[in-house]
Amino acid sequence: MLFIYFVVFILGSLWGSFCNVCIYRLPKKENIVSDRSKCRSCKKKINWYDNIPLISYLVLKGNCRCGKIKIDFRYFLVELVTALGFLSIFYLYGISITTLLLIILTIFFVIIFFIDLDHFIIPNELTFPLMIIGFLKSFDPNINLSLFPNYLDSLIGGVFGYILIWGIITLYLKIRKKEGMGLGDAKLLAAIGFWFGWYSIPYVIFLSSLSALLIALPSLINKSKSLSSQIPFGPYLIFGTVAYLVVRNYLTFI
Repeated sequence: MLFIYFVVFILGSLWGSFCNVCIYRLPKKENIVSDRSKCRSCKKKINWYDNIPLISYLVLKGNCRCGKIKIDFRYFLVELVTALGFLSIFYLYGISITTLLLIILTIFFVIIFFIDLDHFIIPNELTFPLMIIGFLKSFDPNINLSLFPNYLDSLIGGVFGYILIWGIITLYLKIRKKEGMGLGDAKLLAAIGFWFGWYSIPYVIFLSSLSALLIALPSLINKSKSLSSQIPFGPYLIFGTVAYLVVRNYLTFI
């Protein structure tokens, strides 16, 4: 079993490397498949032995081989988080459709998290496939119903998630005369609703809002940020979803 866990961890780090490619290139509308990685300073293509997930960063001590630029620690972090995510899911659900689905969700969540964190956008190329997969999986007769909803609850969840954020956006716009959130957040919450059903939405919203408040509170107290400051809400929605999945067995459903 240790060998299998090791293989899963390695696969997770490889997909984490792909997540890094998507995080960097998708907002720039660049090719994420065929183009090889290049050094952002000297523009030389990175050799395969300098592009091994986790290991290359440690061997190079966080520096490009040309010595002209430091490698952002985030590359290592993304690979590590994805690898640990794969490992945790496999540990909980073993070889199963549930594991495959949650691994797919992990990949999408990691990419969305860091793109929104950097650029305040959530690309449709990520939310639309996530919505489609989330809904279609509910038609699997062997789906894990203790975790995923049936197709009706999934459909209601997707619609409810989108309308909820859309309503907040519309109300805020009428009151403050400016946008408070983006439709990317609405599409992400819709995807979460498709994946985990309408009953997950109130919990996800509460946990997301609570985490956003707690993280923003120090900045509000020292006045480095105000209530009107722009923040990416996508990462908080993802955090709220993960938190919901962790504590869902302790919650009382309606």
